[in-house]
Amino acid sequence: MESWAGHEVPRLPGEGAPLRLYDSARQGPHPSRPDGVASMYVCGITPYDATHLGHAATMITFDLVQRMWRDAGLTVRYVQNVTDIDDPLLERAERDGEDWKVLAMRETALFREDMEALRMIPPAHYVGAVESIPDIADKVLVLLKDGAAYRLDDGTGDVYFDVSAAPAFGYESNLSRTEMLEIFPERGGDPDRAGKRDPLDPLLWRGAREGEPSWPGGELGPGRPGWHIECTVIALNLLGDRISVQGGGNDLIFPHHECSAAHAERLTGATPFADHYVHAGMIGLDGEKMSKSKGNLVFVSRLRADRVDPMAVRLALLAGHYRSDRAWTDELLAEALQRLDRWRRAAAAPAGPSGEALLAGVRDRLADDLDTPGALAVADAWADRASAGAGADAAAPALFADTVDALLGIRL
Repeated sequence: MESWAGHEVPRLPGEGAPLRLYDSARQGPHPSRPDGVASMYVCGITPYDATHLGHAATMITFDLVQRMWRDAGLTVRYVQNVTDIDDPLLERAERDGEDWKVLAMRETALFREDMEALRMIPPAHYVGAVESIPDIADKVLVLLKDGAAYRLDDGTGDVYFDVSAAPAFGYESNLSRTEMLEIFPERGGDPDRAGKRDPLDPLLWRGAREGEPSWPGGELGPGRPGWHIECTVIALNLLGDRISVQGGGNDLIFPHHECSAAHAERLTGATPFADHYVHAGMIGLDGEKMSKSKGNLVFVSRLRADRVDPMAVRLALLAGHYRSDRAWTDELLAEALQRLDRWRRAAAAPAGPSGEALLAGVRDRLADDLDTPGALAVADAWADRASAGAGADAAAPALFADTVDALLGIRL
């Protein structure tokens, strides 16, 4: 599957700051110190609707991680998936009387356009679930033969992972069993499925059903993969047994990331699967989480069609800390448009205060668990002084523009 087009990222003088990131498993910030190569897997979209601002905020978070790693001189290996076969996609296609493949291709193409407009550095590998099915089936069979998975005896051909095969299950989300059982059905789980050994056991392979798409599964029989094993296999194939960051929205902590890590650790024996489990907060509208199920979405493509500058959209989402659940408002966008105008005027000034101090300040704030509100404050202070005629550094405006471009992804 093709990714979106990249863009040139300015090279900044000096050495970038080492990054500290909050790890959901350890429930605190810890240094991210990959040894030369930083690997990151981010869960992408299920393409049954257009990119909304919740998607955009999550992708911006991991775009910032990639920018900070690159600024620190690391080589980055970044993989993102597309869940281009899953129940929500099939349900939407049936509701609208549309071919599910056409729906998936159209919305994936729109997502790529939105990511390019928002100046996201593209992943090295952008991988669909469908193209990964043969590898997924192979890994499910490994788990089955290892005794970590089992078939239901109801003739469906469904295969489940046995969570008792993952003794550390729950370490990533830090949830109690009671909390897991409450959340599991809300996020795609089926705790009441008859024949399962444990209500929390996740689906690995769904046997073929009449009227549903299916693929050859070798010894498994025809069917299609479960959600969690999809990400496990794509990440292991392209990034190896251990990765630096597994990322996504905080609604993926459980069960998705918990299960995908459990699958990986059982398959490889390497623990933990990720050095950091990093999760972005939700974007809300009118007091509720923005989600397809609620229908309270603000689409990036709609804002673009209304001629809203994508850089203002990005700035608005950067105004809150990535881990916080926060609201999208008209006032937030208006403030971002004003900030973008101030920054562009400051970048056009004949001179300004020290560019080196500005760069150091932005690096310092972003190195502290991506403190974007702090980084914006540093840039605001510099821009206000430059616009007021303070400072005599003729090279500073250009360095200001390069700094916010390279580290924040804002093109002035």
